[in-house]
Amino acid sequence: MARRLLIILVNTDPRNGEELGAPFFQASLAAAMGYAVEVACTATSGRLMIRGVADKLRVKEGAAETVHDAIRDAHEAGAKLYCCSPNLELYGATEADLIPECTGIIGGAQLIAQVMEDDDLRVLTY
Repeated sequence: MARRLLIILVNTDPRNGEELGAPFFQASLAAAMGYAVEVACTATSGRLMIRGVADKLRVKEGAAETVHDAIRDAHEAGAKLYCCSPNLELYGATEADLIPECTGIIGGAQLIAQVMEDDDLRVLTY
């Protein structure tokens, strides 16, 4: 049985808040179930790892909880969150601009290697 889960946010667009709840909720849930969870934010969703972005977004209009709260919940449950390396250049950011919950930077080659070489890994994409 696989013990690791990699959630890749590649098609999730931060401009559509309703798309942002499920991946972080599932990351929290899987981590609480004892799985090793990594969340890789790439393409437009990479913006979520930059300070100030997720604080302004809500999954549901009018809700008190922000998307950053959902990210924080996933992190506190044990999920590791990563920003894809090209996002820093794309958005004119540095590693210092990332939210505290972001574990670090991950590159495309590292993601591909994990998916192709780790038989103990399952992948969900959003």
